[in-house]
Amino acid sequence: MSRLIGGFFDNGTKIKGTVVLMPKNVLDFNALTSIGKGGVTETAKNIFGQVLDAAGNLVDAATAFAGRNISLHLISATQADASGKGKVGEKTYVDKNLPTFPTLGDKQLAYSISFDWDAKFGIPGAFYIKNYMTDEFFLVSVILEDIPNHGTIQFVCNSWIYNFNKYEKDRIFFANDTYLPSQTPAPLLKYRQEELQTLRGNGTGKRQEQDRIYDYDVYNDLGKPDEGDPRPVLGGSIDHPYPRRVRTGRERTRTDPDSEKPGAIYVPRDENFGHLKSSDFIMYGIKSLSQDVLPLLKSAIFDLRITSSEFKNFDDVRSLYEGGIKLPTDFLSQISPVPALKELFRSDGENVLQFPLPHVIQVKRSEWMTDEEFAREVIAGVNPNVVRLLQEFPPKSSLDPSLYGDQTSTITREQLEINLDGVTVDEALAAKRLFILDYQDAFFPYLRKINSLPIARAYATRTILFLKDDSTLKPLAIELSKPHPGGDNLGPVSKVVLPAKDGVESTIWLLAKAHVIVNDSGYHQLMSHWLNTHAVMEPFAIATNRQLSVLHPIYKLLYPHYRDTININGLARQSLINAGGIIEQSFLPGKYSIEMSSTVYKNWVFTDQALPADLIKRGLATEDPSAPHGLRLVIEDYPYAVDGLEIWDAIKSWVKEYVSLYYPTDVAVQQDTELQAWWKEAVEKGHADLKDKPWWPKMKTIEDLIKSCSIIIWTASALHAAVNFGQYPYGGYILNRPTLSRRFIPEEGTPEYDELVNSTQTAYLQTITPKYETLVDLSVIEILSRHASDEIYLGQRDTPNWTTDNKALEAFKRFGSKLSEIESKISARNSDPSLRNRTGPVELPYTLLHRSSEEGLTFKGIPNSISI
Repeated sequence: MSRLIGGFFDNGTKIKGTVVLMPKNVLDFNALTSIGKGGVTETAKNIFGQVLDAAGNLVDAATAFAGRNISLHLISATQADASGKGKVGEKTYVDKNLPTFPTLGDKQLAYSISFDWDAKFGIPGAFYIKNYMTDEFFLVSVILEDIPNHGTIQFVCNSWIYNFNKYEKDRIFFANDTYLPSQTPAPLLKYRQEELQTLRGNGTGKRQEQDRIYDYDVYNDLGKPDEGDPRPVLGGSIDHPYPRRVRTGRERTRTDPDSEKPGAIYVPRDENFGHLKSSDFIMYGIKSLSQDVLPLLKSAIFDLRITSSEFKNFDDVRSLYEGGIKLPTDFLSQISPVPALKELFRSDGENVLQFPLPHVIQVKRSEWMTDEEFAREVIAGVNPNVVRLLQEFPPKSSLDPSLYGDQTSTITREQLEINLDGVTVDEALAAKRLFILDYQDAFFPYLRKINSLPIARAYATRTILFLKDDSTLKPLAIELSKPHPGGDNLGPVSKVVLPAKDGVESTIWLLAKAHVIVNDSGYHQLMSHWLNTHAVMEPFAIATNRQLSVLHPIYKLLYPHYRDTININGLARQSLINAGGIIEQSFLPGKYSIEMSSTVYKNWVFTDQALPADLIKRGLATEDPSAPHGLRLVIEDYPYAVDGLEIWDAIKSWVKEYVSLYYPTDVAVQQDTELQAWWKEAVEKGHADLKDKPWWPKMKTIEDLIKSCSIIIWTASALHAAVNFGQYPYGGYILNRPTLSRRFIPEEGTPEYDELVNSTQTAYLQTITPKYETLVDLSVIEILSRHASDEIYLGQRDTPNWTTDNKALEAFKRFGSKLSEIESKISARNSDPSLRNRTGPVELPYTLLHRSSEEGLTFKGIPNSISI
């Protein structure tokens, strides 16, 4: 019988524990990247056959893990050895399987373990783990119970564990306590520092599958220089600045020593998908789509014996959803059986390609054509954060006139006042009723290159809109500009198109709107979506893993908002934004797509990512302490802004409450060594090309920290949701959001003009995205617009045990409750008939900032992170 000595039990006490893990998954990231190398169909069949057998294999796996295959050493948080590091306990092996463990998730296994303990060891604060088996496994958690004078200790692990020989240092995990560096128990401090050094690596060598190293590199792997299809290196130059991505360290290409060879994308192992979850199938769907399905579709579409390569009329487009496209009889047998594609390819023996009905035409079939819906989607569509207040007339340009000539708009007051309801331009400007959707500066420098591509014929567009008395917008004029035949320095050749409801003029107006939307679609996908969420967030994810310990409060705050981002970005480089990838195939800028985003990044401002700052900068809000959220909106019925400000305030209030638990003064922020190293590296390495910009927060005050963390969380969650999950609901109907323009508006006296007179539908379809490129676009945005079954939404965590700080847990609970209240407010606003921009002519309620969602294509839901 043990005795109590000095608050501790003497020798003979046992600490009981539970180890929860998952066996290696056949659908891990590296298995997926191998698809296509040796026969896609057979590989896919093998993989899915293994998945079907997975349940039975769990019994064998449970037996295999028990015994002497996994060992743990406890590390003391209160007693140090002679070197000052926490004492390391004796090696202990996992014991028997616990099949009835109550908190097991899908495919998880639990094992008992027990440790000899005495008073001289103290309280455990970490542990080493070794895997003696060939295969890796996923360690979910470790729970220690009945620790004398302490109770239970939780270790939230969520990490892949490889054979111990693959590591230079033993794998270590810390209890889910929270400490600033200066407050870390002394025996754990060196362990904390060593683990961060392991995650940083030494910056050399090619990364291996089992690595957990986070380092920076430029985007130098998008092109194929050795195949004659190069792309410029993005990042590290004045001409092509860019955020950094995770370093892979692959060999350089033969023809361009600055570019890496294409190949397997390295992702730090714990960032990989691979838990037999829904997102595995979504990601596998994208890869299979890119590598296998689209080439088959292309051959089918361009084989005129099967289907025409052009849509005949609008009903032909609608047949994509209502009847489908008949495919060759052997089509389905040649593609991988991917669940993510089940909505596209029916398996009823008819071999029909059929897409889900896009939300924008689920209620009203033709209202997408109205000027009111065109204008409403500017503030309630998938790209609602580009429009700005028109504050001077005529609109000016920021392009260098020595290179691009005079880019001042050619729209006249007289042209606008035709539809200004009796108001003059000057009166409308003074009353803040004129707005502009301006793509002149983004597109014009690339227009000559874009228009040299085989099927592209594009303008740079400006659209001026008027705020009506009923709070809806209406377009007044569209300016279409293309390069001067004599050179860009001579300025643009521009034409202005005005609204019309009848005759050939109405068709020309419809075509002008299509050209605007093509600009908008390209800008949305490349800048609003990819650059301003995916690309700019990756450096913060890298820096957080390199410089903030898992024990750090800011790590615990931010880490959920990086979930799967590095992985999806890696897959994007491999299948979406790479040379010849899906984006280049189906969006206007083609091979110049990502290069264009580099030009826009030159003017990116971190602090302007905050929604209030963004609205003020665009002239769509003014500071007003008496108004909700301290801002008065210029357009009161602006769905994205109204809902977004509620979400923004909830995020900032949560961050402020959380940060105040750990930083009582500005000095505490300044003296936090990990925090300062994190911010310095995120700015100077992660966004190295913009590191000298004066707008970066200095991270010297509590307010700097609150603002920066709030922006990161907003960008990863609500901003990404607003620009991502409406892609298919709005863009799935290609007539509503075309992605390509193939010809200029015909001039009178040409055969194309005669066609325009005779058939609006033919003229429209000959101008916008053709059939094959439509199928490419719809296939990928249908997948990207879906929520996985295991999605974790804003205000949720993947485990309730993410911290032991009860005050933080209570604050987080209040955050979740506030988000639920906001959901109710959004539903009420969508039911208010006086708010005409909430649903519009198509009767599609704005729900993109509704926090929660079900699985699938729902047009709502704010995930914690950029995971798709």
